[in-house]
Amino acid sequence: MKLGKVIGKVWATQKDPQLKGIKMYVMQPINEEYEPMGAPIIAADGVGSGEGEIVFWVSSREATLGIPGRIIPSDATIVGILDSSYTAPREEIENAKKSWKR
Repeated sequence: MKLGKVIGKVWATQKDPQLKGIKMYVMQPINEEYEPMGAPIIAADGVGSGEGEIVFWVSSREATLGIPGRIIPSDATIVGILDSSYTAPREEIENAKKSWKR
């Protein structure tokens, strides 16, 4: 799973019938420090998220299965809403990585 921020809505007057009733959002992929990573993408919403929320999302084959009970034509699907997060200081993370290599 990856992090993203919902930054806009998408309206489609015509779309694949399998997407009927599914909200679509413009989402900015972000890193663990909430910094933008790459260009915004369009994502199907499987959890009822809204504009401004930080979300978890999946891509590729997992995106087609991101809505329970349906297989949808999607390259990206929102599968969770982030309530809170904690990232250790960069130095602590680097020290932990060094100890993992032993």
